[in-house]
Amino acid sequence: MSPRREPDPGVRRGNHVVHNLHAHLVFVTRYRREIFDDGMLTRCEAIMRGAGESFGAELREFNGEGDHVHLLVHYPPKISVSKLVNSLKGFSSRYLRAEYTGRINRIGTGSVFWAPSYFAGSCGGEPLSIVKDYIENQKRPT
Repeated sequence: MSPRREPDPGVRRGNHVVHNLHAHLVFVTRYRREIFDDGMLTRCEAIMRGAGESFGAELREFNGEGDHVHLLVHYPPKISVSKLVNSLKGFSSRYLRAEYTGRINRIGTGSVFWAPSYFAGSCGGEPLSIVKDYIENQKRPT
């Protein structure tokens, strides 16, 4: 069999498209407040994983520090990055504010959880492993 015929597990297929799109996303808390601890990051990951799946996106890697999170998302071409980001930030903000109300109110971000801006970088191929290692090695708070 030709090497071109061997299936690549990273390549996704749709009815009329074969794609392998990854985005490195970074979301910062409002005023860069140190809100996250390990438990809250774990919950945030679960929320974002569920929100992404509803769009057909797969959260490949997630980690963060006290004031921001990094995500590596494998997403379909029918979804724009801005809509994916709005969904991820919206879902996570609603759930985290409901579940960690006391902690968030003490820190003082007001009625907004995330800063309005975000970073989105496209990545793939060999640099993908580098980005994955970078996200994996974030200094997660204890």
